[in-house]
Amino acid sequence: MNNIAERVREIVGGYKNQDGVLVQVFEDIQDEFGYLPEDALRVISTELGVSLAEIYGVASFYARFYFTPRGKNIVRVCTGTACYVRGAARILTGFEDGLGLKDGETSPDLKYTLETVSCVGCCALAPVVVVNDKTQRVLDSSKLLSFLKRSENVG
Repeated sequence: MNNIAERVREIVGGYKNQDGVLVQVFEDIQDEFGYLPEDALRVISTELGVSLAEIYGVASFYARFYFTPRGKNIVRVCTGTACYVRGAARILTGFEDGLGLKDGETSPDLKYTLETVSCVGCCALAPVVVVNDKTQRVLDSSKLLSFLKRSENVG
């Protein structure tokens, strides 16, 4: 915990005696570690004098904050109406089988995180998958899986 705690204290120190900084602190911590480690949340609580319950309440309210490490490659399968009708369930199953992950899971080697999203706004291209913020039409998940596995990092 020492390295995390020290770094978190440095980050929080820049916000001392300011109101309404909790979300910004979370963003800085997540930028640093890739997620919000429990040890970091405890330090934030102590340093800012905010209860741990409030810390978790605020962090869990926002979908952009994560409590577990995320993969280097984030694979988001759109399951919105247009994508669903055009085979998103089949595409998701292909990624689940190919990566050995279920929706919301991260591989033990931290290479991949698999998620579903409600809509990415590319209905005309359906079905789509977003990999590291790059949207791609995917009719066959095995082709994209091959590419992902050949690439160390596609983003």
